[in-house]
Amino acid sequence: MAAGKATLLISCIDRPGLIAKVAGHLYTLGCNIITSDQYSDDEDGHFFWRIHFESLRLPVSELSKELDASMTSLLPWERLKWILFDAARRDRIVIMVSRLPHCMIDLLSRHHVGELDGDVVGVVSNHPDLESLVRPFEVPFKVIPVPKNGKGDSEAALLKHLGELRADTVVLARYMQVLSGEFLRAWGKPIVNIHHSFLPAFAGQRPHKQAHDKGVKLIGATAHYVTEELDAGPIIAQATTPMTHRDTVADLARKGKDLEVMVLAKAVRAHLKKQVLLHHNRTIVFE
Repeated sequence: MAAGKATLLISCIDRPGLIAKVAGHLYTLGCNIITSDQYSDDEDGHFFWRIHFESLRLPVSELSKELDASMTSLLPWERLKWILFDAARRDRIVIMVSRLPHCMIDLLSRHHVGELDGDVVGVVSNHPDLESLVRPFEVPFKVIPVPKNGKGDSEAALLKHLGELRADTVVLARYMQVLSGEFLRAWGKPIVNIHHSFLPAFAGQRPHKQAHDKGVKLIGATAHYVTEELDAGPIIAQATTPMTHRDTVADLARKGKDLEVMVLAKAVRAHLKKQVLLHHNRTIVFE
C-alpha cells in the first residue's frame, strides 16, 4: 500500500544520464513513478521535469528529508532547482475580486463540484457588491476597502487576513487594484491574475478600448503570475477569439469575459496540479 503520492519538479542544466539517476534514486527510496513529463530547452540547455509518483515505503514527509539530503549530490550541476509537493496537502486559495463576478463565480462553481485540486478558503473584495453571490457557496467574504491615499493600510489588512486564512495561493479574478511591490515582497507566495487582453498587447487599463482603437482582428485573455512589473509576469495560459469592424467596445468586453473564465480556470488548475515550472520570466506548463 502506498504511503502517499507526490509531485517532484526539477529544473537544471541538461546532462546525459539525468533521468536515469533520478528515476533510479526514487526506486531505491521505494517510489513508483506514475507519470513523467520532461522538456529540454535547446536555447539555453535547461532541462525541466515533472514526476508524479507514489511512495510505497516512506511517508512523503520522510521522503522529503531524504531528498533534501541527497539531491545536490545526486545532481551536482549548475542551476539545480527542485521542489516536492505532497499530493495530500491541498493549496488554500483566496479569490480576490472587485465588481465583475464572472471569473469568481466560475471558480467557486468549479470548487463546489470538486474540479479544483485545492480549497477556496475565502473571497476578498474592495467592494461589498458581490457578497450575496458568494454566500450560497459558504465561503467567507471579506471587504477590505482601498480608499484614496489609504493603500498602505489596506494592504496591511490584506496581509493580516491572508495570514489568518493560512492562504497558499491568491487568485485575482478581476481584482482591479494594483498590488504594490512592498505587498508582493511581504506576501512572497504565488498570485495568479487574469488580464483581459492578449498580453503583452494592451497591458494596463481599458484594453478593449485600446484593441478597438487599433482595429485588431483578434482579442484575447491572459492568465499570468503577478510580478512587480504591471501585467508582465510569467504567462500560464492564453486564448483568443476573432472580432470584426462591426464589434463595439462593449462587444469586445462581452466576448472577452468568455475567454477570461476559460483561461483563468485553466491556469488555476495547472498551478494547483503543480504543472507549472518557472524559468526567468517564462513558464513551462506540462499538460
